[in-house]
Amino acid sequence: LQLHHSGRYQCQAHMNRVFVGWQKSAPVTVTVQGVPVSGVSLVAQPPGAQVAEGDRLVLCCSVATGTGPLSFSWHRQGLLTPLATGPQYKLRAVRHWHSGRYHCTATNGGTTANSPPLQVTVLGERDPPASGGS
Repeated sequence: LQLHHSGRYQCQAHMNRVFVGWQKSAPVTVTVQGVPVSGVSLVAQPPGAQVAEGDRLVLCCSVATGTGPLSFSWHRQGLLTPLATGPQYKLRAVRHWHSGRYHCTATNGGTTANSPPLQVTVLGERDPPASGGS
């Protein structure tokens, strides 16, 4: 059953032995309710979201429940605009500035839910400049 199956329905029938005309039932209105989006999860490849600088990182978003159509957006802590849309976010060659907390948002147009944040760590990051003098 899908959301677009909502509408007015009725049935009609006739007797085979003696035709007495078509008989129609009273119309019935059927409203299909959408299931709210919930249980949004985020997984990384490689597992643990620890990746060497220059390597590939793929983040995947999924929902446990919710009727569609579903859409996804990707967010990084500290940025106001989404990074991308779709169920996957791919970084082909991560750099040190890709480190941070990421989450995905799933919506079905009626409800919206966020995944828990995931810390992405890029190994081999540049060391911060030394402070102080010698």
